[in-house]
Amino acid sequence: MPDAMLHPEFETLTPEATRRVQDDKWARQWAYVLAASDFYRDALRGVSGKAVTLDGIAELPFTGKDELRLSQERLSPFGDHIACGADRVVRVHRTSGTTGRALQVANSRRDVDTIARIGGRSQFCAGLRPGDRVVHCLNYCMWTGGVTDHMTLEETGACVVPFGVGNTRLLLDTIADLGVTAISCTPSYPALLEKLLRGEGRDPRELKLRLGLFGGEAGLDNIEFRQSMEDVWGFGVRNANYGMSEVMSNFASQCEHSNDLHFHGADAVFVELIDAAGSAVSIREGAVGELVCTHVEKECQPLLRYRTRDVVTVTGTGPCDCGRTTWRFRVTGRTDDMFNVRGINVFPTAVQTGVMSRPDLASGQFRIVLAGAGPWDRIVVRAEAAHGLDAADYAGAARALEAAIRQHAGASAEVTLLPPDSLPRTDGKTALIERTPS
Repeated sequence: MPDAMLHPEFETLTPEATRRVQDDKWARQWAYVLAASDFYRDALRGVSGKAVTLDGIAELPFTGKDELRLSQERLSPFGDHIACGADRVVRVHRTSGTTGRALQVANSRRDVDTIARIGGRSQFCAGLRPGDRVVHCLNYCMWTGGVTDHMTLEETGACVVPFGVGNTRLLLDTIADLGVTAISCTPSYPALLEKLLRGEGRDPRELKLRLGLFGGEAGLDNIEFRQSMEDVWGFGVRNANYGMSEVMSNFASQCEHSNDLHFHGADAVFVELIDAAGSAVSIREGAVGELVCTHVEKECQPLLRYRTRDVVTVTGTGPCDCGRTTWRFRVTGRTDDMFNVRGINVFPTAVQTGVMSRPDLASGQFRIVLAGAGPWDRIVVRAEAAHGLDAADYAGAARALEAAIRQHAGASAEVTLLPPDSLPRTDGKTALIERTPS
């Protein structure tokens, strides 16, 4: 099915052929990193004389985000893990900084092209095509969600409207005036658009969008959430933009045949899974582990065995109905967002799955309230009621949501149900956790 893929010659390779591509690139990358990166030359003193293969990569130490922060404190602004001259840097981004001090992310011309190639592959998989007009509603600031994601959208051959964030009224007019067919934004943003439209007595389907391309927030693995959004807007909902700035921006997305993420970045990133103890987990169906990434193609700031803190579940390793042969996964949570309730480790995404499993009771908008430093004896949640739910039914609905959260998160919950539209909507990332003093 070549018309369904941007790079069919790579996306249909067997796992064995893909590995040969990676092995060939890794041999060059290993030599390059040792020669050009002061950070890794120091970190790998014990193995620097070896010809380490991908089969033996587990003998290398992990790289953590805190180490990169220290690297940039030692040598501002890009750190001593930069592996090229500053004159080769053509674009600088900054990580969102949601779990600590932000990182400066530098890219060379070659890096920018690689990121666009793989990100374009992701957006194309999600359904964007030449002839589409896609309005891009992420922030055009130093975060990669603006400019870099814009470039990945263009890579598909689609026409990109660089709208950015804010001025929602103008956005709705722009969609109508330009005949926009797709929107790229966070998955919480359409709720803000819907609120404005319904306040004017308008149906969101009037905009005639055919595709919603989302990223930057959790929740899109939840089938009920996707279906409810599709029912409201009439467009196809895709998680089109999974990745992280310091690795490859966007290297996974959903296709129309699957609720799972295809890994698209094997020609630039070698992936491992590890358990809580740091031991290897085989990439096989049903496997669960933290995603660890090694660049086999990166010039400016190459990373070896980088711990992403994202916990994933492998959902498939055979060919998909779309024709792609890559492995597929879902994001279960983040090790740095996890909190403990009576000895049970809870991920916010598990709570989200519970809330979104009952669209008859809740709008999908909620916040987890963590008071003090923990551990906690229950999951305290403030959730919005579904539109049309009678206020007299709130108490019973709250108890039902508590049961759904317990089923998915494994811990007791205390839910307070709020009227619809009580919680703030944002055009950027929405945090699921509110932390308060004890």
